[in-house]
Amino acid sequence: MKKGTVFVCQNCGFRSPKWLGRCSQCGEWNSMVEELEEEFTVELAEGQAEPVLYQEIKESAGQRVPVGIEPFNNVLGGGLVLGSVVLIGGEPGIGKSTLLLQVSRQLATSEGPVLYVSGEESLEQIKLRGDRLGLSREKVYLLAETSLERIINTAERMQPKALVIDSVQTIYSPHLTSSPGTISQVREVTNRVFRLAKKNQIPVFLVGHITKDGSLAGPKSLEHMVDVVLLFEGERDHNHRVLRVLKNRFGPVSELAIFEMSQSGLRAIDNPSAFFLKERPQNEPGSVVVATIKGSRPLLVEIQALVSSTLFSGNPRRMSIGLDHYRVAMLLALVEKKIGYSFSGEDIYLNVAGGLTVEEPAADLGVVLAVISSIKNLPLPREIAVFGEVGLSGEVRSVSQPVARIKEARSLGFEAVLMPEGNLKQLEGENLSGLKCLGVSSVRRALAQVF
Repeated sequence: MKKGTVFVCQNCGFRSPKWLGRCSQCGEWNSMVEELEEEFTVELAEGQAEPVLYQEIKESAGQRVPVGIEPFNNVLGGGLVLGSVVLIGGEPGIGKSTLLLQVSRQLATSEGPVLYVSGEESLEQIKLRGDRLGLSREKVYLLAETSLERIINTAERMQPKALVIDSVQTIYSPHLTSSPGTISQVREVTNRVFRLAKKNQIPVFLVGHITKDGSLAGPKSLEHMVDVVLLFEGERDHNHRVLRVLKNRFGPVSELAIFEMSQSGLRAIDNPSAFFLKERPQNEPGSVVVATIKGSRPLLVEIQALVSSTLFSGNPRRMSIGLDHYRVAMLLALVEKKIGYSFSGEDIYLNVAGGLTVEEPAADLGVVLAVISSIKNLPLPREIAVFGEVGLSGEVRSVSQPVARIKEARSLGFEAVLMPEGNLKQLEGENLSGLKCLGVSSVRRALAQVF
């Protein structure tokens, strides 16, 4: 029964009885969309669920299904859980559909038929991508449909081993009068699909759009309703993609998978450190290899710095790509105050080679050494990797997982690691033969070691 119209903010879900140019809750402009507010009768279940004693609950065996792509399995926490709903978000054209079509092929080969529903592309377009990815005799059933009722009826009739819906913003329920992609439709579609997955134990993949600030589109409740939230990201100008976890009810949220985009689809990168360092220049000032942690995986990345005389007197440039701009500004101020270098007439450019983003403070020491290496025009020893957090007093502070970082550096042939002195105690009992661990307590001591 219709109750009237209501204006709903498509950014935060705020409801208003009248149109507003700017949402009074989140401050977004021109986000209010008129929707018909309706009420539905609640259908009572025939039988009422009874509480069960904890000790009497039996653990089900075989609840995880291997996907066939090892990094993807690790991101999911060891495999795909039956009846789970996985939401994958990413920018347009980043490769979400390609990844899920490859996952569908692997699941169809090992488990059984997979239903792939597309609300954005025709069957012919999907087949063109499938031919490029090598799909042939796998039982991947394609359905070009946007009606939620038809999708659910098809899924209940087929009982596939997995269901892929690309994307949730294009599917609509005829029970609601609002347009596809509105908050009401997205919430209703996700809720119905969630119940379908739990009732029939069908794992479901939902593709979600993202907003201009990089967050998942739709209400925040969308992320609360699903079991797993994955973000597929990468730079358009680079051929690598990163799949990371934002939420996982069945595993850790620290896992990360790195893929390389090729003509035949996405290829898992088994050794990301070697992949990102393969084009590192030799004996060049301003180049430092930093042992960082992405998720739970140690990763070696190259931080590059370029310090040159400014062409704009009184207004030097400070640009950083892949690093936190505010943290870089803090580290440059520390170098000026504690080390004695003056950057008033210098432009400073910092970059993480390969298009990666490094957010952890353990890269601080690498940033400082790269900048000083560039301004002194002296290269660092090639076979040395560094890590460590730098405090405002110039001290080098301990970081987490030093052993994993050191072993990753040794596996790639590095001969020495410059690290916080406070982390040396954690190396006792570790077999680190062939690698020299240089502990430093301050930036000055670090400079004395490498220069």
